[in-house]
Amino acid sequence: MKFGIDAVLASLVFLVVLPLGKQQEAPAPSVQQLLDAHSKRLDTLQDSLYQLSRQTILQQLFVEERIRSDGDSGVKQIRHLREGTRNYYAQTHTSGNRLMAMHDHSNNIRTVGLGEFVAVLNGVEFRTRHNDFRLNMPNKTSKAYGAIEPIPFPDVPPEVKEKGSVPEQIAEMHEWFKAWRDQDYSVRDYRKYFKPVLCYLEGAWTYQSDEIDEPFESDRHFIDATSWQDLEDKVRFTSYAGRKDNLENYSYLPRSILGIKNDSTPILGQWNYRILCHPISRDIPLNRFRVVDELHPRLPVSRTLKEHAKSRAARFTLNPLDNDDFQDGLISDRWGLLDELMSEIPGKDNYQGNLIDDAFGLTAYSLNPKEDKKLNSAYYHRWYKVLEKGAMGLATRHRGFADENLFMAMTTQPKIAGLNLKTCTGRGKKQECKSINQKFSYAVPLEIVWMTPLNSWNPHNIEYKGVSNTDYGKSITEGGRNGGKTLTLALNGTNSKRYYRTPIDFFIGSEVSGDAADTTASSVGVLNTTGSLHITAASGTRVFFPPIIEVGTLRQRYPIMPVHGEGSPVWKELEATKDVLIQSQTNGYLLKEPLDSSRPLPTSPPNHPLTLKLIDAQLFPHTHEITLTAKEVELARDGVIFQKTTNTAAGHEHQITLTWTEGPRASFWDIIKCDENDTKSRRCFDQHGRKLLEQPNV
Repeated sequence: MKFGIDAVLASLVFLVVLPLGKQQEAPAPSVQQLLDAHSKRLDTLQDSLYQLSRQTILQQLFVEERIRSDGDSGVKQIRHLREGTRNYYAQTHTSGNRLMAMHDHSNNIRTVGLGEFVAVLNGVEFRTRHNDFRLNMPNKTSKAYGAIEPIPFPDVPPEVKEKGSVPEQIAEMHEWFKAWRDQDYSVRDYRKYFKPVLCYLEGAWTYQSDEIDEPFESDRHFIDATSWQDLEDKVRFTSYAGRKDNLENYSYLPRSILGIKNDSTPILGQWNYRILCHPISRDIPLNRFRVVDELHPRLPVSRTLKEHAKSRAARFTLNPLDNDDFQDGLISDRWGLLDELMSEIPGKDNYQGNLIDDAFGLTAYSLNPKEDKKLNSAYYHRWYKVLEKGAMGLATRHRGFADENLFMAMTTQPKIAGLNLKTCTGRGKKQECKSINQKFSYAVPLEIVWMTPLNSWNPHNIEYKGVSNTDYGKSITEGGRNGGKTLTLALNGTNSKRYYRTPIDFFIGSEVSGDAADTTASSVGVLNTTGSLHITAASGTRVFFPPIIEVGTLRQRYPIMPVHGEGSPVWKELEATKDVLIQSQTNGYLLKEPLDSSRPLPTSPPNHPLTLKLIDAQLFPHTHEITLTAKEVELARDGVIFQKTTNTAAGHEHQITLTWTEGPRASFWDIIKCDENDTKSRRCFDQHGRKLLEQPNV
């Protein structure tokens, strides 16, 4: 049978290859010749497929490298809805009325309103669906891929629950919110019941599957497609036709060739993302937040910076130094407040993850000054250190080439696509090679949400009947009940989408800064377990709480997401220009001409950022450096003593206590103490000199 097929193939080749007039003259090729020709042809096709696939991989690499050099990881753009005579009237990542399409679904038990947006993570640009994410966290006991669990609600303070009446409970709860507003835990220790939750955007390359992998739970939205190809076709059409899905349930999530199996079969990868949250283990004082001064959302609505901070359009940044004084300037310490918070968040292996990164034969160590151990790379981080200097003489490293915001975490999940690395040392017969495979996910912070006692407080004893699409959950609207304020129309309890349990008298006003996407009613009627009617407000998550008696309006959501464009050279130059113009009295010395021709240019500040260098150690030659901000230099010259961590050199670093010493003959930077190994005239175990030398450049 096989011979018969070969003969037919030989005849076909014979007919196609030879001219029609010579078909009877040329001898038919042998079976072996035919097989050899087919084998050669297949080899050529396989090589062509390999080269094309390889070129596609390189094209994807080129696109990602270009995006990486254009900016940092972060959010980029929201949907266009408005415009004006100047380009800044249109949306970027924000607009005059709201940042990142944030809105309220506080009628839902744990939904945080967030629309669709474009983002970049490690050079991969993608567009989300309408998000409306839930207050869920990685699973604490399961390492399974995608395993999550709800974040527990804070308890209600016992001092509130033990009050005899609802008005007394309301009055006591007001005191707790007032203490949180004033940040005075000596009056009432609000830190036990007002819990910050860090929500983050996470993305990774996954191995392609036929079925859609829904990225995360939402009460209201999902990816509306039957397969990844169906989703791509829908996105292509909406982009081609300029239309949108009415429910905003389409995401643009790119696919890529990640590798080539057996030099012939492309290995396809699918990008996917999710939004999760993590309950932070510590309190975050509200003075750690500072509003980002962005002009393009302020100018169209004539809003001052102070007014902007109280709007939904505001974005915030965290004080990297984690202290009450927020000072601008170079930061010498690589470990900041955001690094501390993100280091609590696990990657795809969940909280059980424990992985060591030893790529290139150099183990990554933690940069956390409170610990001296190998870095658990399964948790999100952006800085690490190794015990060997690189070509630039530095042992402290940052993930990525020039991405300030990129946090990364290793994983062992089979579904996550990884890459292989082969490195060799030595030459000839002494050469030794090692291959490793690593898998990573990427993340940036989005916002910090405060969970408060209102999530759990239930002074009217209203029953929660669970998820809204269950029979019991649906029962709250049986008989035409719609939340009206009568016994016949009031909701018969609450469910996951109608979570109204806060006494209306707790607030003195309606919802703040309404948005077309908001779904929260200012008040509804609800029956409690005994059938009594109570007028209640929503108990879910808002951007701002409605005005509270004797407290005012408080912010519940603090968005801290980075912006992709902030990493571009143009944006950095514009930010510097903006600081010169807006703070012209402080930075006006940089101008060539004064803004006011009747006044001279301001003088430059007396102090500048300063790099100090330790004198070479006697035990074995090496040195270390530290950097002081201009403010620290000013304070040191006034006698303030500082404790700083040096850079890593010769496989170690030092904790030094230093001050500026004024003398009759000479003044110098003095190391008062270094670690625990000082001698009379030398400092540190390796015997550095006592003085610090000023470097000409920072």
